[in-house]
Amino acid sequence: MWVPGLRRLLTRVHHCAFWWPKLPNTVLHQHFLRCTQCRGSRHTLAEFQRLDCVSPDPDADDLDELFAPEQREVVLRVLNTASREELAGIKLLRGRKSANIVDYREQHGPFTQLRGLLEVPLFKHKTIKKVCQSILNPLQETGRQEKKFHGLKFIKPEVERNRLLAANTIVSVVFGIRKIAWAHVDQNLTVLDWNQEESHRYMKGPYLPSLYLEEISSAVSKIPKADFFVLEKPSISIQNTKLFPVTLHLRTIEAMLHGLLGAGYPDDRQHRVLSVARTAIGKHFKLMVGEARTSGRELVQQFMVDSVTEEHPRVLFPRDALPRYRRLFQKSDRGEELCDALLQAVAFYEFLFNNS
Repeated sequence: MWVPGLRRLLTRVHHCAFWWPKLPNTVLHQHFLRCTQCRGSRHTLAEFQRLDCVSPDPDADDLDELFAPEQREVVLRVLNTASREELAGIKLLRGRKSANIVDYREQHGPFTQLRGLLEVPLFKHKTIKKVCQSILNPLQETGRQEKKFHGLKFIKPEVERNRLLAANTIVSVVFGIRKIAWAHVDQNLTVLDWNQEESHRYMKGPYLPSLYLEEISSAVSKIPKADFFVLEKPSISIQNTKLFPVTLHLRTIEAMLHGLLGAGYPDDRQHRVLSVARTAIGKHFKLMVGEARTSGRELVQQFMVDSVTEEHPRVLFPRDALPRYRRLFQKSDRGEELCDALLQAVAFYEFLFNNS
């Protein structure tokens, strides 16, 4: 007996192939399916969508047989004892992969076999082989990693990489003529807060310091706390004298944000407010046309769609907050500052983890 359309439906579920068992009609009407990959087990139609019976690759080598016992012991010791920051320093373990390993250890205990990594999200057979090789031969990767790390040279001032890797969250801040927007994002590229503050008092009449202090202090009071604050470095040509008022305005806001957000610097001499060149973010996302940067609005909209439709999206928006973010994004006038704040946060982490 075959149900029309069932073949198309089943091939979309975890690459499993199912067949109807030859059972009496009374049993068949209970809608049992038997999986060809996990023979001996029956599943109801209500259950089979939750199965994770991925067919093994017949050409894939046994991961544990690829390495000598002493090599496996070294790799497993690193996977089971290294902190997230230490794992992030290994090739291919930057970003979410290092977080997924730590999460898996906390939920399921230490790894006992290398093939256990196949159960961790984002890990496939070829990736695991390369990770093991990087752990066993770290010196071969040092030169390449150092070269990639220098891609952070446009982020000023320079901060030790270990401090950046140890940071749980950052707040990316972008400011314009009337708006200050921010995106609070963690190392998993989960958006914790995404908002903006608007003022129509800027650039009206004389540049009163008291007015700037009031407006910018109001915005800073709403910006979440974070380990680092990343500010966009405006890129307006000083050769165009007509833009001098705008340049003065942006430089004033930039200086005040550095002072207000980095108030702890005089005590510990640790920089927590960084600046990133606007053009570098544009090049990272291929938004540059010549020397001009185009809008990233469509890219951010795609991030929101992928957050719902993809299993491992590039950016994760919590589902309970996504409708609010979408409304804010749609009602905002073009929402360019909002877009740029989010893109800057994503680029910062991807630069940090050498995923660009």
